[in-house]
Amino acid sequence: MGKIFKNMIPYWKWILFIIVFLIIQAFCDLSLPEYTSDIIDVGIQNHGVGHILPEKMTEEDYEAAQFFMVSDEKDKFAGCYEKTDDGYALSADEKILDEMDEDLIVPLVMVYQMSQEQASGGTADEASKMQAMSGEQLTDDMILSMREKLQDKIDSVGTTTLKSMGVAYAVSCDKNAGIDIDDIQIQYLWKMGGKMFIFAVAMLLAAVAVGFAASKVGAGIGRDLREKTFTRVVGFSNAEINKFSTASLITRSTNDIQQIQMVTAMFLRMILYAPILGIGGIIKVVQTDSGMEWVIVVAVAAIMIFVFTLVGIAMPKFKIMQSLVDRVNLVSREILTGLSVIRAFGREKEEEKRFDEANRILTKTQLFTNRVMTFMMPGMSMIMYCITLGIVWGAAGRIDDGTMQVGTMTAFITYAMMIVMSFLMLSAMSIMMPRAGVAAERIDEVINTKSSINDPQSPKKNDDHKGKISFEHVSFKYPGAKENVLYDIDFTAEPGKTTAIIGSTGCGKSTLVNLIPRFYDVTEGKIVFDGIDIRDYSLEELRQNIGFVPQKGILFSGTIASNLRFGKSDATDEQIKKAAGIAQAEEFINEKPEGYDSPISQGGTNVSGGQKQRLAIARAIAKEPYLYVFDDSFSALDMKTDAKLRKALEEVTSNAAVIIVAQRISTILHADQIIVLDEGKIVGKGTHEQLLSECDVYRQIARSQLSAKELGLSEDSGKEA
Repeated sequence: MGKIFKNMIPYWKWILFIIVFLIIQAFCDLSLPEYTSDIIDVGIQNHGVGHILPEKMTEEDYEAAQFFMVSDEKDKFAGCYEKTDDGYALSADEKILDEMDEDLIVPLVMVYQMSQEQASGGTADEASKMQAMSGEQLTDDMILSMREKLQDKIDSVGTTTLKSMGVAYAVSCDKNAGIDIDDIQIQYLWKMGGKMFIFAVAMLLAAVAVGFAASKVGAGIGRDLREKTFTRVVGFSNAEINKFSTASLITRSTNDIQQIQMVTAMFLRMILYAPILGIGGIIKVVQTDSGMEWVIVVAVAAIMIFVFTLVGIAMPKFKIMQSLVDRVNLVSREILTGLSVIRAFGREKEEEKRFDEANRILTKTQLFTNRVMTFMMPGMSMIMYCITLGIVWGAAGRIDDGTMQVGTMTAFITYAMMIVMSFLMLSAMSIMMPRAGVAAERIDEVINTKSSINDPQSPKKNDDHKGKISFEHVSFKYPGAKENVLYDIDFTAEPGKTTAIIGSTGCGKSTLVNLIPRFYDVTEGKIVFDGIDIRDYSLEELRQNIGFVPQKGILFSGTIASNLRFGKSDATDEQIKKAAGIAQAEEFINEKPEGYDSPISQGGTNVSGGQKQRLAIARAIAKEPYLYVFDDSFSALDMKTDAKLRKALEEVTSNAAVIIVAQRISTILHADQIIVLDEGKIVGKGTHEQLLSECDVYRQIARSQLSAKELGLSEDSGKEA
């Protein structure tokens, strides 16, 4: 997981921004249940009256309210009111009213009970005594004695019910003073509803800000990883490309990075929000003072056990899923690339089976993880319903005892659900994080893999290139191989001359020329280009002076002109037309309606093999290098076009060295030097005539392609051979 977090470090300012707005969102989210509770308990049940002291009182109610108050309480009570023409008006602020709710609740509730019993026609000993002594001066001791006798009865109703009774007394006094209680209730409900609306809008804006910032960070990380991965892959040598495989590199650059981008955005929106919401919910639950905190503890424990069990089962499969995706991509790529060959050999059914096998293994793994994780939502829902049931069951008794109100129970349920939802968000991410962690490791593996072909620390420059290249006792073996594929290769290719390399299939011809642009580095010996070891050049300078035409002609999507300018972006129209003419490509280009602006599809699939090869040759010629390397680049050309191309090529290679890998003797008959390879070793070196007389391997190749007459040999010598 550390690899995922490492990618977020450059965006720490945005992450701080997200955290601030998540706190705002959580604060608003956690405030709404309180207002819901107040609307139920105060706005609906208590008619919008929040305190036990009435807003206005008649003189009779004002005097009656003090019947059960001792001297200190009377002073506090009197300090809260001001005398008016028609009675008394409340003048205390909110802080004092909160204090009075605790200090004066008992005497006011006793007065309320007495008035209720009198109104219902009942009798009460204390009420009768109070009525009898109403004209006498009661001492504090007498009042406290009366309150002690009624205390047990008051305690039995519970603090919440006691507060409701005090509010009911305030409502009755307000009505007696002519206040419209319904108007107070409506105003209170509008006030609370307005606050809830403001908090809801603030929460919405905070959520939008968080979503925007999280998406920006996720997209930025995805962009950075794609750039780092692509830059690293472009610098890989063939050894690193073969190590990872093209299919795997494509999967890592697309699917894996997309996985990290998505998880990053969700992490910043959910994982960071979950603990803020959960901790805030726990604090609010404790503040409700409901005595049911044990329900939350049990719920959290159940969620943790449930989630860790499921993730523990599914985790091993998550780790192998990405490699199975690589396998499916590899098979798909092979089948789609070689579709024409598959059809030609009638192997559609076999290839379908091969794809089906790779797809079936991936599907089986995905089904296992999905089936395990399908228990997540039903299990979490069951836990949530059990929590709700437990809260209602526990709260019902407390409401009946008068120690809890309905609104408080509603708020407690909401906070409990918030806590559970925070763990649910963590659980959802626990499904995605393992896969993202695997993806991050795979991407990190690519980024941290250094190419075996690098620029030297102090590259040498050569401002006087001639094109001379020498192989000095070069040997080579592929990375990880035990045996060499080339042994003691030693020859020099001179500027203005053509050096041809020929040999049987698999003898190492292509491997040899791949060493020149440093697709691989030699194992032993060295290759010297214009007097300097090619490993001492920067890769840019070395490859800038080489025109390399690979065995398989590769074109890029664009136009014919853009492909010819691929090696030299500033080539003029005259230069690319000249290169096309030399490569014998001008004829078919001019036949196209759009000429050099004709589109080339990806891979050059809309041109023939011969046309593709000629365009690849023209691309190298347009570059005007000092060294031309043709790796069997004339194989798709007919004999006539081959001859015309080689003759035209002589005009532009008079000041450059030319190395040609060929299978056909006719292509290299007039080469200044022919190198004959056999099993990775040079077994012949010289001109065509010299090799015919001195090299048996070359003679066998020549006689397999040309007649004795064409080779200038007598029939007798041909028979003897």
